[in-house]
Amino acid sequence: MKTEVAIIGAGPAGLTAAYLLAQNKVAVTVLEADPVYVGGISRTVSYKGFHFDIGGHRFFSKSKAVEDFWTEILPDDMLERSRSSRIFYGGKFFAYPLRAFEALTKLGVFNSTLCVLSWLKARLFPVRNPTNFEDWVSNQFGKRLFNTFFKSYTEKVWGISCREISADWAAQRIRGLSLGGAIKNALLPQRRPKDRTKVIKTLINSFRYPRKGPGMMWEVCAEKTKAMGGQVKMGSKVTGCAYDDKNEVWQVAYRDQDGRVETIEARHVISSAPMRQLARGLTPPVSHEAKKAAESLKYRDFLTVMLILKERHLFDDNWIYIHDPSVQVGRVQNFRSWSPEMVPDPDKACYGLEYFCFEHDGLWDSSDADLIELAKKELLQIGLAREGDVIDGCVVRQKKAYPVYDDDYAQHVATVRREIEERYPNLHLVGRNGMHKYNNQDHAMMTAMLCVKNILAGANLYDLWQVNGDAEYHEAGKTDITGTALRHVPTRVAGSPDLASERTG
Repeated sequence: MKTEVAIIGAGPAGLTAAYLLAQNKVAVTVLEADPVYVGGISRTVSYKGFHFDIGGHRFFSKSKAVEDFWTEILPDDMLERSRSSRIFYGGKFFAYPLRAFEALTKLGVFNSTLCVLSWLKARLFPVRNPTNFEDWVSNQFGKRLFNTFFKSYTEKVWGISCREISADWAAQRIRGLSLGGAIKNALLPQRRPKDRTKVIKTLINSFRYPRKGPGMMWEVCAEKTKAMGGQVKMGSKVTGCAYDDKNEVWQVAYRDQDGRVETIEARHVISSAPMRQLARGLTPPVSHEAKKAAESLKYRDFLTVMLILKERHLFDDNWIYIHDPSVQVGRVQNFRSWSPEMVPDPDKACYGLEYFCFEHDGLWDSSDADLIELAKKELLQIGLAREGDVIDGCVVRQKKAYPVYDDDYAQHVATVRREIEERYPNLHLVGRNGMHKYNNQDHAMMTAMLCVKNILAGANLYDLWQVNGDAEYHEAGKTDITGTALRHVPTRVAGSPDLASERTG
C-alpha cells in the first residue's frame, strides 16, 4: 500500500495533521494502536452510558488558529463552561487560583503571616538561576507555600523529588503566575482581556468543552478526515520504520487487529509516538549515542478510577487537586461539571480519581477491584462521598501520559533530534510524546499545523521546536540544535538527591 504521508498516532497532533493534509488533497494514512478510541490521552471513554475524560481537557488556547480549528470541527457542539477547581490540603478545601482572605482564614493568621514573610524573603533573596522545580516555585511563592501546596502534589505526579525535576516544568506549567499576582487577582479581579495572548492560562475563568467530552472532537475530526479521502486504521500498532535512501521513501510496518504484519510506503512520516519507542524501531538503526539517549528518556504513567455514585452535590468543581499526602489520589474530577451530557442519570454522579504511577509498580499492577476499593476509601476520607454512595466503577490505565522533565532530559532529546534531522529525511516529530514535551493539546496541534505547512511547501519553513507552551510560534533565527524550545537545562545541581535507584519506570 502507498500513501504520501503516514502518521503514527491518532491523538490531537496526528489527527490535526491528517485533517489538514486531507483538506489539501494529500493522500494520508493514520495508524492508531488503540482498536476503539481515537484522541490518545484526549479521548473520552464510555462505561454503561457514562462518559469520562482521561486527564481533563479545557479547550482554551491563545492561538486563534487552534481555536478556529476546534470551531471548524465542532461548530455546534462546544459548550462554554465556567472554570472551577480547588486544592484539598490538611482536611480543608482552598479555592484555586488563590483567594487571599479565604486562604488567610483557613491557614490561620500565624501560618498565613509566615507564608507572606517567606514569600517576601524569596523576593528579596531569590535563588539565582534556579535549575530545579523546588527553587523555581520557591522564588515565585516562597518556601513555605511551596512546602504546603506544591511539594506533595508534584511528587505524587512525578514520583521523584522536586529537586530532580527541571525548572522547565514549572516555567511551562505555571509561567506568569506568582503569589503576588495571585493575591492581586484575588483582591482586584481583572476583566478578561480581549487579546487572548494576555491571559495567564492558570487564571482563565471559562473555557470551551465538547458536550460529550474531548473524544468527541477527535472522533468527528477522524470522520471528517475519512470523508475527504484520508484513512484512519484502528488497532494498527507500528512495529518499525525503514528508510529507503535509494528511492527516498519510507516503509512503515504495522501489526493489524488480526495480528497480520502489513507495510505502508510513504514519502513522509509524521510521528507522535513516544520518542524512545520510535528510536527503537528505526532502520537503519540509530547510533549508539542516540540509542542511549532515547533509552534514557523517562515517562510517568497514570490510571483513572471512574466511580458512579449517588448524586449528593458535594462538589461542583471541574476537578480538585489533592495535595494532602495522607491519600494516594492526586486529582478528583467531577464529569458532570465538564458537561451534563457526560452523566446520563440526573440522580447519579460520576467522578474520576487519578493515580499517578509507573507502569508495573504496585499501584499499576493492582487489580481493578482493589483499585476501586482504594478509590472508594479515599473519596470517603476526603469527604466527597458518604458510606454506601458508590454504585459501580471501572479502571483505565494510561501508559506514558507524561514525559518526565528530569535534569538530563533536554540533552537526551537534543541528541535524538539531531540524529533524526541528519539521518532520516522527511521524518517529522510532533505532539507531546513525539517531541518529549509536556504541553497541552493546543501545543500538540500547533506543531502538527506547522508540520503540514512544511510538507505542503516542500521545505522546512517552520522549526516545530520553537512552538511554546501557549501554542504560539516564536521566530528564533538560527536554530540551536543543542537545546529544545525550552531553555537549556543545566546538569544536576551539586549535592541534589539522586533517587534514580528508587525509580521503577
